[in-house]
Amino acid sequence: MKEIEKIVERYAITDWKTEQTALAIVVRVEASAYRRAGARMYVSSTGQWIGGISGGCLEGDALKRAKIAILKDRPSVVVYDTMDDDAHQIGVGLGCNGRIEVLFMPIDPTDAQNPIELLKQIKDTRTDAYLLQVIATLETDLLGWTVKEKDAYQLTERLQLATDFFSQAIEEVKYKKKSQVFASDPATQILVERIRPNIRVVLVGDNYDVNAFVGIAEALGWEIHVAGKQRKLDRSIFEKSTRVYTYETVAEISGDDYTAIILMSHDYRIDYALLKIFGKLEVPYIGLLGPKKRMEKMQTELDREGVGLNLAELPNLYAPVGLDIGAESPEEIALAITAEIVGVFRERDGGNLRERLGPIH
Repeated sequence: MKEIEKIVERYAITDWKTEQTALAIVVRVEASAYRRAGARMYVSSTGQWIGGISGGCLEGDALKRAKIAILKDRPSVVVYDTMDDDAHQIGVGLGCNGRIEVLFMPIDPTDAQNPIELLKQIKDTRTDAYLLQVIATLETDLLGWTVKEKDAYQLTERLQLATDFFSQAIEEVKYKKKSQVFASDPATQILVERIRPNIRVVLVGDNYDVNAFVGIAEALGWEIHVAGKQRKLDRSIFEKSTRVYTYETVAEISGDDYTAIILMSHDYRIDYALLKIFGKLEVPYIGLLGPKKRMEKMQTELDREGVGLNLAELPNLYAPVGLDIGAESPEEIALAITAEIVGVFRERDGGNLRERLGPIH
């Protein structure tokens, strides 16, 4: 989502009197590749670009292809193939032994349904969004046509498909939680792209380790919320956070499927009081800073008070919080926690990739 937000920001300040633009989007990946389907690169005729479609090895060639799309005012699909590790085949080296298809789309700012306008409409949603884009067709005027999930009927009518074609395709993508290409016939293919909302992180604490966490969360493009004694918080916290709460008002925040809450106040009473509240929220991740005996002490107190909350049975409670990487400094601890959060949201256990069987993605 961070890449999408930066592209939308650059699109908003584009000077259409002096420049034209194109959007490059990875629409299909086979075997190994640095980026996945949905990776985007926004290119200006001035030579500037935002985003990326690879680890840096394709961007130079993509810049040329985007300018060609702008000049011809026509979308095209380019295949970068190094399955046989032959860099001469395309003039660049992927270094990944993969096959990547990239759609280059000239952007018309007068078209309210151009791909970036659609990204603007969904970038602030708090649930998964789905875009449908034609990536192969015999009808040249249909290539690149993009619609949101609710407008899938437009493609259904244009392609004369069964009324449930896209509803079934979208359900499959929702089930697999992964973008996928579907063929309506041998010549026509549509990418159904799943776009996740931004991760919202709620940091409860006002000590110096919060500063380190906010720095990493900002770099990741997360939506940051902080609660603490405002006189103790660094000024930068107010600049980087979507909202700053007091300990008394943070319970007002609502959770969703992309919310992570970390209790790191270093104050037992504060963490305990808020754990009783947040422990009942249906969010994927609640982290509790401190040793395991701290959580056990809380459980004893919960039982004494008759609070029906069994911390050991909460699947979304991570206590002690963070991956086991031997973190010591505030920055390392923040890294261990943010890595664990990413793993939880991607449904991975955070192990070493060298131990993984099969592809990375």
